Amino acid sequence: MSGIYIHIPFCKQACYYCDFHFSTSLKKKEELIQSLIKEIELRKNELPNNTIETIYFGGGTPSLLTNNELQLIINSVYNNFNIAKNPEITLEANPDDLSNERIKALKNTPINRLSIGIQSFFDDDLKMMNRAHNAEESKNCLSVATQYFNNITIDLIYGIPNMSLKKWQQNLELAFKFGVNHISSYALTVEPKTALDSFIKKGTYPPLDETLALEHFNHLIESTKNEGFIQYEISNFGKPNYFSKHNTSYWQGKTYLGIGPSAHSFLSDQRSWNVSNNSKYIKAIQKEELPNTVEKLSKTDKFNEYIMTGLRTIWGVSFNKVEKEFGAVFLQHLKKTSRKFLDEGLLIIESKEQEILVTTQKGKFLVDGIASELFMI
Repeated sequence: MSGIYIHIPFCKQACYYCDFHFSTSLKKKEELIQSLIKEIELRKNELPNNTIETIYFGGGTPSLLTNNELQLIINSVYNNFNIAKNPEITLEANPDDLSNERIKALKNTPINRLSIGIQSFFDDDLKMMNRAHNAEESKNCLSVATQYFNNITIDLIYGIPNMSLKKWQQNLELAFKFGVNHISSYALTVEPKTALDSFIKKGTYPPLDETLALEHFNHLIESTKNEGFIQYEISNFGKPNYFSKHNTSYWQGKTYLGIGPSAHSFLSDQRSWNVSNNSKYIKAIQKEELPNTVEKLSKTDKFNEYIMTGLRTIWGVSFNKVEKEFGAVFLQHLKKTSRKFLDEGLLIIESKEQEILVTTQKGKFLVDGIASELFMI
């Protein structure tokens, strides 16, 4: 099984923390859509024996496209690939794009999963992040969306300066109240060259507090667990049968194609990524050229990636798989480097027979740093 990710590089305005590729101008939208369709056609032979199980519209803000435009792209995928009987088709959307009429119309498209960028249910937080929607729009869209879609995930951001634990709890309680079956939640982070980075350096935005973020993170884990969610990946919490199939395929090393400017692809022994420029992307595709950079992955690259993704999930890192796929040297290295984290209670070995290395709750907040120390260099 494989997946297809489609990057829609348009937004109404720039969120202060975002470093994804997008444009706030829609002038090239029609050309871009035709280029997406053309790229799908150009790459139809890259997954010759694979069934497409998931299609994911990410961005950017994919909900800026009309339903008809989304349907054109979906039709192209169906015309060029072998699609599973009931694929998971996700649309990332912002609350301000999800009017009652739009939600009802989306229900009549092949899209069967909504990923809604709530971020916070409080207007002061949304203004601090320069989000395009307000709290009332978030609540209204969820009230309607949950009537028409059963498979909904929302994004929430924690660690926002001046957000008390009580306020964070209110965010979570509202999410639970609406009955969503999946939550993706991330700490506010400062990415280089973003507006947030500039504001903090100038002293016009409060610095981030890692202690506050950790407090919010631990409360998130406890609260979602009490509501029946499973933390199947560090930042993703789903009710049983509502894990994201598409994102899970990334973490489990399945192949996928990334369509659109800046989109990444993974095909067994190689990774590639498209140019992060709408005009350059469109010009290349119009010439029937793929504007991508290809990287061949070594055994060490693949081992390190398995460590990074595996430790972020409930499936962990299998000693048996490491020995089988990478060899005894890699297994010895992993056992040696993981010992101190086992002793510190940041990692544990589940199932003595299968020997699965997983992070403890204490280790989850530090997982990226832990993983980097287990890498083979």
